[in-house]
Amino acid sequence: MKKRFCKRLPVFLLALCLSGCQKDSRDSSSLEQPSDFQTVELTVWGAAEDEELLRQIIHGFQEEYGGEANFVITYEPQSESSCTDALMGDLEHGADVFAFADDQLNTLVAAGALEPVENEALVREENLPEAVLAASVNNTIYAFPLTADNGYFLYYNKQYFSEQDIQSWDKMLDIAERQGKKISMEWSSGWYVYSLFGNTGLTVGLNDDGITNYCTWNATDGAIKGIDVARAMVNIAGHPGFISTDDSGFLKGVEDGSIVAGVNGVWNAMAVENAWGRQYGAARLPSYTCAGQQIPMASFSGYKLIGVNAYSSHPEWAAKLAMWITNERNQELRFLLRGQGPSNIRAAASDEVQSAPAIAALLEQSEYSCLQRIGGNFWDPVAEFTANILAGNPSGESLQQQLDTMVEGIIAP
Repeated sequence: MKKRFCKRLPVFLLALCLSGCQKDSRDSSSLEQPSDFQTVELTVWGAAEDEELLRQIIHGFQEEYGGEANFVITYEPQSESSCTDALMGDLEHGADVFAFADDQLNTLVAAGALEPVENEALVREENLPEAVLAASVNNTIYAFPLTADNGYFLYYNKQYFSEQDIQSWDKMLDIAERQGKKISMEWSSGWYVYSLFGNTGLTVGLNDDGITNYCTWNATDGAIKGIDVARAMVNIAGHPGFISTDDSGFLKGVEDGSIVAGVNGVWNAMAVENAWGRQYGAARLPSYTCAGQQIPMASFSGYKLIGVNAYSSHPEWAAKLAMWITNERNQELRFLLRGQGPSNIRAAASDEVQSAPAIAALLEQSEYSCLQRIGGNFWDPVAEFTANILAGNPSGESLQQQLDTMVEGIIAP
């Protein structure tokens, strides 16, 4: 699906603009008229859910700069999580301006898809330090921060849990079991599984080559060993109050009442609030039992960024549009329409943002979060490891052997 937005123009320029927006049986050259304005064609990729928001933002951009050029701006839906894969398919003909998750930044820079931003000082001045860090490689900024909310935390239904209850994952599971309900967390994704390893002293991350990983999740020494986390996961997986489900399964459970708490992100805040109403609650992740200790669950923090294609035919205008999409006013609009947390310092400090339960929960969780910097070999080995645990270990392999296999896959070249 493509959407185009053309600036209102005088009649002779409007005809020229429409020649790129619709088919006409007449010779297009007969519609062309002399003009001092340059025609600027730009393609914007953004999440499908952001179409109405981007329509408003693009319209505002055309109103602001309509006296300087003739704009033909095409919107195309493209998931931020798979933006890099789509862009690498045909970089030279890809979108001029695109939204993407910050963990893809290194790949895009290495591929030559992004150039350093020219107004680096302004980006640093206007955005949260962690968001700037997320948009940087070796202290050079390559993209414009858009949101500071791509992390996860705990949603809970206040009808079932008190503020004291939500401090303990174990207690929450027991309460859910007694009520015939479930607490959800997606173990098919290493993004969430990291929460169980992140505060244990066991490590995972990206090597200096920007491609391969290091990982000590199978360590056999230290205060907490890899097998301690694996045993804790076995206990959680076997608990009647627990369910591992993906995003759609979480929402379905929230809506039908079977799920009364779960680990998820701000993108579902409005849906959860609509389902639970006044009982809607959000907080940092609880602690869980591991090796006889209470370990606070960790999280990956994430940011959405706006990139400008290094191969754009109109790089200056593409950069202006990227700055416009990410400015304070439009980040405030994004929060109002989509509930997404701003990276802009002033927008993030507003009373409306600070009082949003999901954003407050993310801020509370930030003490136990870190940027996601993981190579591609991380995901499948983790998913295979957790699938075996969730299935009750049908292979019969020891937990240590399963940990070793997972880590071998994660660190593979």
